[in-house]
Amino acid sequence: MKYEYKLIFRVLIALLFRPQIFYLFLTFPTIIFSFILLKVSGYEVIRRGSSLIVNNISLEFVDACIASSAYYLLLFLILLTKDIKIITMLKMFLLGSLIIFLGNILRIFILIIILLEKGYDWFNLIHLTLWYGVASVFVFLVWIYLIRKYKIKNIPIYSDVVYLASKIRKQKKKRKHK
Repeated sequence: MKYEYKLIFRVLIALLFRPQIFYLFLTFPTIIFSFILLKVSGYEVIRRGSSLIVNNISLEFVDACIASSAYYLLLFLILLTKDIKIITMLKMFLLGSLIIFLGNILRIFILIIILLEKGYDWFNLIHLTLWYGVASVFVFLVWIYLIRKYKIKNIPIYSDVVYLASKIRKQKKKRKHK
């Protein structure tokens, strides 16, 4: 497939996917794995729809708890990186998603323990710190790990822009010499 068509395809996929798609598919596994981890840790846990009741405290899993934006950011970075084969993109996304999923389950577990053991003020402080300060950095670190593991040398968006700019310059030079 010609480079330009691949680029259009990658950009269209990146724009068509929405974080809500990840929310749809990952809500149930996120709640179930959180439930299992709490149960195995000895807590009294009941699951009711998108809520967990832990030691008589009801915890509602809202969209942000699922971290669907993190999966979307990872997909966006992968799709907008030049010259990655489709099978490598898929491998990177699946491995990266697994890491994000496990990190999110651990985050939820820690936050629930903090809520139960230290109270709402500590929970809120750590939750907001993780939400605003750590979440994007975590996805970035997952991205760094993936590009090193799969030996990716290109930079999302930038490599495509550089390539297209050089191609335009070459075409202008050809026209000048005619």
